Amino acid sequence: MSSDSGLKVLIVEDEAPQLEMLAYNLEKSGYRVLKAADGEEGLLVAREEMPALVILDWMMPELSGIELCRQLKRHNETRQTPILMLTARGEESDKVRGLDSGADDYLVKPYSIAELLARVRAMLRRTEPGSDGSMIEYGDICIDTEKVRVFRNSVPLELGPTEYRLLNVLISRPGRVWSRDQLMERVWEHDLDIDQRTVDVHIGRLRKALRQYDTIGPIRTVRSVGYAIDIAETSD
Repeated sequence: MSSDSGLKVLIVEDEAPQLEMLAYNLEKSGYRVLKAADGEEGLLVAREEMPALVILDWMMPELSGIELCRQLKRHNETRQTPILMLTARGEESDKVRGLDSGADDYLVKPYSIAELLARVRAMLRRTEPGSDGSMIEYGDICIDTEKVRVFRNSVPLELGPTEYRLLNVLISRPGRVWSRDQLMERVWEHDLDIDQRTVDVHIGRLRKALRQYDTIGPIRTVRSVGYAIDIAETSD
């Protein structure tokens, strides 16, 4: 049984076969599964049960996955709950829309159960205190928050304090596109002495550090929007 045994995971899915398939595999992996057949029920269960993670389908009648995600992120008691959105929409604009609504990760159908379970484990590692302690992992990147050190493929990286804070923000929501203004708010707390060009410079330094031992760059530039971290990315 998984080391995550006992953590509650809420599945919000209006297609019964899909709901039961997900529930079976999550229970088999040691999670306590909560079920909701529509968005309104999902909202109620989330507020009452406070799950460790929510898996929800984008396309649902009445209250859609997008709207449910927005409502969960608006309420204090569920604001920090990680959300994995499932959808048949594979276009980048749809992915950006899903992440902008508050989803922490995004999985396009059809997907493998092994990948879904891996995403769930990774999301819970980033948000739940446990055996991983002060370690934050995403792909081959590992952040030791206690010692303020960063590793890629187990190789230590030399980062300045600003690049370290930038990486922490980006890796907190993999795949999410952060605007320069959002990064200024999170990393510099609206310091009046910096501008958007400063963000670009520090992103460049971070990108260079992450590429120190190979040519694969995990930081993705979205033109006229901002930046995201994505292990699958291979170029600027």
